Amino acid sequence: MLLLSDPRVQRVPVIDCGEPLVDVGVVPGLRLDSRERDAEGAYGRVRAGVLDRLRTAAARLPDGVELLVIEGHRTTAEQARRFARHEERLRSDGISDPAELRKRTSVFVSPVDVAPHCAGAAVDLTLAAADGLELDMGGPVNGHRTGQEDTCPMNASVSSTARANRDLLAEMMTAVGFVNYPTEWWHWSFGDRYWALTTGAKSAIYGPI
Repeated sequence: MLLLSDPRVQRVPVIDCGEPLVDVGVVPGLRLDSRERDAEGAYGRVRAGVLDRLRTAAARLPDGVELLVIEGHRTTAEQARRFARHEERLRSDGISDPAELRKRTSVFVSPVDVAPHCAGAAVDLTLAAADGLELDMGGPVNGHRTGQEDTCPMNASVSSTARANRDLLAEMMTAVGFVNYPTEWWHWSFGDRYWALTTGAKSAIYGPI
């Protein structure tokens, strides 16, 4: 499994295309959740090209199903805080080797220098009904925070209903160019270094903002 801590991700060059961060706003088929706000109280901001692809994905969903966006852009300071917090959790569990600690931390929190969220290239999202009720995905977004790590990988063993919903999400997102971080079923990105490496692109088109 390719993790964000893999040195090959760091070696991918970045040629930023200069697209701005934009608010997801009111878009048919897209719903915003406010559980993850940044230091300025905002959430759901992504690069313009990422939003275009989210719109297209939402339009392809069956009637009565929407994309529920949990979080988009994240500042480098916030990313560093989350990485250090998760790293400390693992250290307290007895992991002391620096290389192993970085690797294990990156399973759920990206190192700052390659973090897709910091580039405005990543979005955490799930599926919801038209009334906003989240569909059964076999485990919550950010399940690693609540002791549900086993449900987090995209290929985790889940019920048939949850598997169908994960497959639907994957079908819609991959069809418009996103790639999934396989340890987190909810995390999808486009244009960042991880995306470039996994798709064979020569460079990333979005760097840290």
